[in-house]
Amino acid sequence: MLRSMLDKFWNEDVWLPPNTAWEDIAPGPDKDVVYADHRHLLYPIPLAFVLIFIRYILEKYWFAPFGKSLGIRNTRSKKAPPNPTLEAAYQECTKIKHKQILGLAKQLDMSERQVERWWRLRRSQDKPSTLVKFCENMWRATFYLCNFSYGIFILWDKEWLWDIDHCYIGYPHQGLSDDVWWYYMVSAAFYWALTISQFWDVRRKDFWQMFVHHIATIALISFSWVCNLHRIGTLVLLTHDCADILLDAAKAAKYANFQKLCDAIFAVFTALWIATRLGIYPFYIIWSTSIRAPMLLPMFPAYYIFNSLLCLLLALHLVWTWLILQVAYKSINAGKMEGDIRSSSSEISDSSHNSNHSTPNRANHKKDS
Repeated sequence: MLRSMLDKFWNEDVWLPPNTAWEDIAPGPDKDVVYADHRHLLYPIPLAFVLIFIRYILEKYWFAPFGKSLGIRNTRSKKAPPNPTLEAAYQECTKIKHKQILGLAKQLDMSERQVERWWRLRRSQDKPSTLVKFCENMWRATFYLCNFSYGIFILWDKEWLWDIDHCYIGYPHQGLSDDVWWYYMVSAAFYWALTISQFWDVRRKDFWQMFVHHIATIALISFSWVCNLHRIGTLVLLTHDCADILLDAAKAAKYANFQKLCDAIFAVFTALWIATRLGIYPFYIIWSTSIRAPMLLPMFPAYYIFNSLLCLLLALHLVWTWLILQVAYKSINAGKMEGDIRSSSSEISDSSHNSNHSTPNRANHKKDS
């Protein structure tokens, strides 16, 4: 039954151009070019844990000492006094309503203000320290810088970087080189690592948007790999990495109290984000997949799946751009960056009545492919 379901799902009429079979693009020594092997999609999963381990080593022995040398403290907020009843209520739900405050105050013979103060202290107790957030952003900025640099290095002599039509000319019989293989594997592994570590990293308001972003990116990488659409995939990855370098660098500068540096990086980031995510990505890449591709090769159903996923990423870009522009507008008025870019950290969320969300505390992606 499982085999029958898989055969129906991977129907050649859905995933491949007309008159093309899976055997035609299966890797083998008798083929004229090297085709992508679908079994290699399993490699990024264990590789993701390797990246998580590398991150742990870098944060512990490099980023944390560096952050401390900049004066960043690894301290948390004051702890809430022990109270079993309030702790049980907090564990049930970290958000509290006024009716619950009244009930707990009456039950414990406390004032409403005392219950509210305990709740604020308890929530602050769960927040990561500034040093932890600094290390997280330093890791992401480092990875994006390395991955983007590697992408530029390997694609510089590839014809499809300079003429996007070559992403479709000769498809699906396009060879896969070792450098592109590694670029795909490491990129996929990173997004798997982000998806896994997201559940213990700094919690942000756009948690589920980022989760959808990571899953959509992994799906795009996987489907494009299976269908030998790695050329357009490398361009999507390259377009997404460049702005994220500055995003996380700006946030790291914010945590280190380099406000002027943060503002300068954020200004460049905003311009680069708009140029890549709302310029190159929709008007060059999506325009190419929507307009040029049908002119150069026969269409097939999976084409619409790919384009839908690309458009889903664009929709997320629009949401994050709105948040980024809000940050930029408020920063200009205030004279400096406030909050957390592209999404609010839990710290900003808790104090949203004093200042709005977003800025270098992720204009997140995050964000993302």
